[in-house]
Amino acid sequence: MKDTWLFVDSGHCAPSFNMALDEALLNWHSLGKIPPVLRFYGWEPAGISVGFFQKVDGQIDLEGARKYGIELVRRQTGGKAVLHDQELTYSVIVSEEHPAMPKSIKEAYLVLSKGLLEGYKELKIDAEFATPGSAGMKTGSAVCFEEPSWYELVIEGKKAAGSAQTRKSGVILQHGSIPLEIDEIKLFDLFLYPSERAKERARKAFGNRAVAINDVLPSAVSFEQAKAAFKKGFEQGLDIDLQPYELPPLLLEEVSILEKKYKSEDWNNLRERKEVHQP
Repeated sequence: MKDTWLFVDSGHCAPSFNMALDEALLNWHSLGKIPPVLRFYGWEPAGISVGFFQKVDGQIDLEGARKYGIELVRRQTGGKAVLHDQELTYSVIVSEEHPAMPKSIKEAYLVLSKGLLEGYKELKIDAEFATPGSAGMKTGSAVCFEEPSWYELVIEGKKAAGSAQTRKSGVILQHGSIPLEIDEIKLFDLFLYPSERAKERARKAFGNRAVAINDVLPSAVSFEQAKAAFKKGFEQGLDIDLQPYELPPLLLEEVSILEKKYKSEDWNNLRERKEVHQP
C-alpha cells in the first residue's frame, strides 16, 4: 500500500510567507500533527533567497533588488542565492525516520529528487542527475544556478533545478526552484561585481551553465501545467499518494508569527552563521 502524503498548493505568496510556511509545516510534522508534506508555490512579489550561511554584504546588490521590486529573504537551508521569479517552487517535509529516507543527506537528495526527474519526464524533457563527474568546474559564484550539486537535475549538462536541504527536530526539509524562464539581465543585476565588464562576462558564461523549462520545449509551459506535471512526477518518483490539504487556522497563526522573523533585518542580513546540514 502506498504511503499517503499531504499536498499543499499555496499559490503565489510573499517571500517571508513562503519561508515561514515551510518552517511551520516542518514544526507540525515534527510534533506528529501531520504526515509528510509536498508543497508547491510561487512568489509574489518575486524574491531572492540567500542561503543560511551566505553573506549579503559584498555579494547581493540590494539597490538592484529594490529597483526590480524584489524582496530578499534568508532561507533555513544553505547554498547560494536564488532568484525566485518565473518558476515553480517545491518543498518536501518528511521525518528522518521515514523508512524511505536514507540516513545520508546525499542519498536523501537522490531519493527526493526522483520526484523532480519524473516531473521532467512528464513534460517530455530528458533530464538527468548531476554527479561530480558531470557537474563541471566550480565557479565560486554567489549565484545558485551557476553550478549543480549532487543529484540536482541537469539538461544536456546545464543545471535545470536547484535544491537545498536541512534537518531540524528530526525532520528533513528540502525545497527548491524549478525555473520556467530565467531573466539573465535581472538575475545578474542582483549581484555585485568588480566592474560592468566582469558582470557581463559572468552573465554570458551563465548561459552555458543553466537552463529553464521553456528554453527546451517547443511550446511554453505555464505555472499550472508545470505544477500538474511535477505533482504526478513526485507521486511516481516517491511512490506516494498525495492528499490535498487545506491549511488550518492554527497553522496559519503560527505562520504569521514566524513571518515576522523572515521579514526582519536581523534574520536576513546576518553575516555569519553556524553550521547547518548540507551535502
